Amino acid sequence: MKLNRLIQSLALAGLGSTCVMAQETTIPDADDAKVERIRVTGSNIKRTNIEGSLPLTVFSKAEIDAQGITSAEQLLMQLNIAGNSSDNLASNGGIVSEEQRGNNGVSGANLRGQGADATLVLLNGRRVATHGLKGRAVDLNSIPFAALERVEVLRDGASAMYGTDAIGGVINFITKKDYTGGEASAFVDATEAGGGNIYRTNVLIGAGDINTDGWNIFGTLSYKRNATLNGTDRDFSNTFQPNRGLSPDTRGTPFATVFNRGATQPNLIGTGLIDPADGQSIIAVNILDLPGASGCASGGDMMGPYDERLWSSLSSRYACAWDYPAAARIQQPQESVDFISRASFKINENHSAYVEVVASKVEVSKAFEPNQISPGVVFGPETWYPSTGESYDRIYNALANYFGADQLNYGERIAYRWRCMACGPRQIDTETTSYRLMAAFEGIISGIDWDYTAGISRATSESDSVLGSGYHYTDALQQVLGSGLINPFLMPGQSQSAAGMAALDAASATGVKLYGGESIMTQIDATFTGGLGFELPGGEIQAAIGADLRREEFKFNGDERAEMRPIFNAPFDNANVLDKVSRDIKAVFVELYLPIFDSLDISLASRYDKYDGFGSTTNPKIGFTWRPLDSFLVRGAYSTGFKVPSFNQLFNGTTESQYTGLDLADPATCPGGVASETIAGCASIRPVEIFGGKDDLKPEESEQKSIGFVAAPFDNFNFSVDWWEIERTDTIRSAPRDVLINNYDVFQANWIRDSSGQVVAIDRRYINSGGTLTRGIEVDANLTGDFAGGKWRLNMNGSYIDSFKTKGLETLPYSDNLVGEYVRYFNLPIKWKHTLNLSYVKGDWSHTLSQLYRDGYKDELPVSVRNGSYTPADWNPDVSSYMTYNYSLSYSGFKDVKFTFGIKNLFDQDPPFTAHQNDFAAGAAWEPRIADPRGRAFTLLLEYKFL
Repeated sequence: MKLNRLIQSLALAGLGSTCVMAQETTIPDADDAKVERIRVTGSNIKRTNIEGSLPLTVFSKAEIDAQGITSAEQLLMQLNIAGNSSDNLASNGGIVSEEQRGNNGVSGANLRGQGADATLVLLNGRRVATHGLKGRAVDLNSIPFAALERVEVLRDGASAMYGTDAIGGVINFITKKDYTGGEASAFVDATEAGGGNIYRTNVLIGAGDINTDGWNIFGTLSYKRNATLNGTDRDFSNTFQPNRGLSPDTRGTPFATVFNRGATQPNLIGTGLIDPADGQSIIAVNILDLPGASGCASGGDMMGPYDERLWSSLSSRYACAWDYPAAARIQQPQESVDFISRASFKINENHSAYVEVVASKVEVSKAFEPNQISPGVVFGPETWYPSTGESYDRIYNALANYFGADQLNYGERIAYRWRCMACGPRQIDTETTSYRLMAAFEGIISGIDWDYTAGISRATSESDSVLGSGYHYTDALQQVLGSGLINPFLMPGQSQSAAGMAALDAASATGVKLYGGESIMTQIDATFTGGLGFELPGGEIQAAIGADLRREEFKFNGDERAEMRPIFNAPFDNANVLDKVSRDIKAVFVELYLPIFDSLDISLASRYDKYDGFGSTTNPKIGFTWRPLDSFLVRGAYSTGFKVPSFNQLFNGTTESQYTGLDLADPATCPGGVASETIAGCASIRPVEIFGGKDDLKPEESEQKSIGFVAAPFDNFNFSVDWWEIERTDTIRSAPRDVLINNYDVFQANWIRDSSGQVVAIDRRYINSGGTLTRGIEVDANLTGDFAGGKWRLNMNGSYIDSFKTKGLETLPYSDNLVGEYVRYFNLPIKWKHTLNLSYVKGDWSHTLSQLYRDGYKDELPVSVRNGSYTPADWNPDVSSYMTYNYSLSYSGFKDVKFTFGIKNLFDQDPPFTAHQNDFAAGAAWEPRIADPRGRAFTLLLEYKFL
């Protein structure tokens, strides 16, 4: 085969995103050299023309190590085509309801913003089990990252090849196939500011030569630990910036805030107080914030004034707040051990077999703010602060001095809202154990010269979440609070009594299992590929056929204690217990490669899947490549895809979650549902939201289109541009609140009311509702050259999102373009992302300098800005762009030893400020879906070969 300039240029430039070659492929030096047939992710047909109809990005182990990347999560954060959603451990570190339950310790892959459950993750070309707590997406923490040889990322839908979930694309983690010798490595990634250090060590041993001995066996064992990074470890993690539109929405403070109660519940301030300054009704008072007092900040670290204007709550003008968003862990501590072993056997010249074992154990601990004690249904009058308490007269006198004694009920208990610092931060520890056992045969069928591969595998992921500190049995906690042993009005430097702390310790629920789940997948598959014997002007027609049989199983356990004694605010999920539900999938697929001319080839593929309980679906795909010039290639593809409902989406029971914001109003009396105290009918409501599954859900469907070109005008320069579009319909999601609000006439039944007509609950169970339309352009360019006896390469890879639109109902038009807008629950669709890499290699030295850029976007509007009642003085609707630089230096001049030193975030760039509401997204004044909070960090990788 004659290599044209296009192929040579791409090969010499490196793997990149426009050209993919398997590791064993040899780059020819002459035009008449031969190229081995290879198979890449996205196609079952081995072929020699390595520039495929679909763009594929490949990361080699060397490239990953040079960037100081230690996990699949970090790789996805730097991948430009990866979406910006709550898929990393920093963005799902807070309190979880059922909908987010699977985020306990999970990192997901999310390509082109389609979601972790619409991105297919493969390990060595085959599926792995989804995470045990949710059964919806693969946990990247279970991937044996240190053992990787390369990562292939297919940047397009692939349901015609792989079936469900491959809407956003496919990520194939490929480990070594064989290894002889021994090597060990150690890695450290230490932050300059402290906190969040990362450590990894790995050992790899193998023996046997597959060609001479007829066998090879190797195994690799890795250990990795991520140290804790707390929100308080970084100055930018601070929500007390009211002048910029951000202030914590809580009045539960370490020095408690006094609250009113109804007329039937006697308390110190009754139903409220009248401000003598202007007659305003006051319902919440912290005596530290009264005129002439010491101020909220004197009450302890992370305390400050409650911004009543920002939250449109003038009745809380004398309340204090506490920076609870900054109390969450930014980086959850994580420990993981993973193991992979593969034994390969050469049966004869045409046939071989192998057995592969992959296992991992991942422990993650999330922690967030201590419980807030509120004078509500759970903690009624018997738990309020007694009149015999040592702080009672201090509170009474401070209130009387300003409001007047005639407004107070001396001798009645004090209803309060308090952040129970003595209770400790709430912590949930999750342990996930995963494994996959696979046996496979592969080879060539004599006579017809067809390749085949066939295998059987079983994979599981089992997870358990256990309560750590900060959780207490409700009845025991009520007794402690009502006894007066605990004082919620302590100043810094003061401590709870020994008796009070002993009582809290006795009420602790530490160690109670919260829930657990297991996802199991059993698979038998076979693929045959080869020539059909029919010649076209461009060559022989190639084909692949195959079958895939799978059984998917899932079970979920709730509270398994014999005595289900209530634990305050523990997020149990007993309503969603599933006793090992399962389904069988049968699939057949076919693929054709048609070399119409030397310059034009067409690929056709189709897959038929039949699901128990759903029926069947057929998904086709067509792609082409056209090379009108040696230096220019045009490529394009069209396909359909699907994603079946998860077991949770189908069978979950009903669960309830209290709406905690102050921004929601009844859409029946307040069009748009935005709360405002100054607009009639727009009073704030806090209903219960009902979540759960529905067994009549249909699979989601999608259409993918792409077209682009690759050009190599010079031997040392090539670039590619690819346009793509993904349209999803019948999307499965918890009924979006904005859809229920904006289409109130359609969803009136979802707003559940009591006998007086007040909204008490919102039905947000799963529905097939509307869809999304996403379009974008991806670019990649490579320039190479020589300098001072070495070789340099400049690579630019970028992703431009042109359009992201949604619709809540199939009958509705799409929304306005949301690109560059803050999107709360979906992927954050920023317009432009790029990575610019400059590498230089000379002898035993290699250097890499990288620039990572993430575009800015329009911020979420504060409540007062949205309802027009108040605009902070320094409010800026734009979130700034985010750009960081990384540098690495490698030296391999010592025998059997290689050093790689790196600096991440070279200029110590803080994440940009954002005023998004923290009740609905993690990150205190910064956006974890965009930025890395660790700051400047220094990395060192030591690799040593000892056999």
